[in-house]
Amino acid sequence: MINRNILTRGFYQRDTLTVARQLIGKLLVRTIDGVRISGIIYETEAYDGETDLACHASSGKTNRNVVMYGEGGHAYVYFTYGMHWMMNCVTGKLEHPSAVLIRAILPIEGINHIKNNRSPIKEKHWCDGPGKLTKAFGITNELNGVDLCNIKSPLHIEKRAPLIDGWVAITPRIGIDRTPEPWKSKPWRFIAEVSKLKFI
Repeated sequence: MINRNILTRGFYQRDTLTVARQLIGKLLVRTIDGVRISGIIYETEAYDGETDLACHASSGKTNRNVVMYGEGGHAYVYFTYGMHWMMNCVTGKLEHPSAVLIRAILPIEGINHIKNNRSPIKEKHWCDGPGKLTKAFGITNELNGVDLCNIKSPLHIEKRAPLIDGWVAITPRIGIDRTPEPWKSKPWRFIAEVSKLKFI
């Protein structure tokens, strides 16, 4: 079985900023018991290597972040604040620990499943944060290290028509207030207006 829409290894094995920008507008797909759940990615953040003091790899390789040191195209899922799972796409080459955090998506398929996971939250807030979308899609540590490029994977990302640059804002990353400069202000967050997604 071949799904020609799945992003290939080569897509991920590039500079993390390039991947973070080009993931905007792509389709995150989760399969649970044969049910396909998906949403358009509209917000991402790049984290790039041990020199990036906002990156999990800034203190070197650990049991927690070891997936980041693998080849691009795998999922890096971690637990934070004692309550949220975060889903990232590993980027770049072997032993260069970089990844893109998926921060927000617009649900497209599997709406009933997402609704059940997020009830009684209002629909517009189902997936507008990294911890929210993992709850909606049932993404936990069981998917840490999963191959995003494998058709048999329960988690992957598919191609869609790209969003033009004018529809994508570039800002500093958020939620890293304790990170020193210049890393705190690096413009490594990409976000599109949800209203634009209907055009792709």
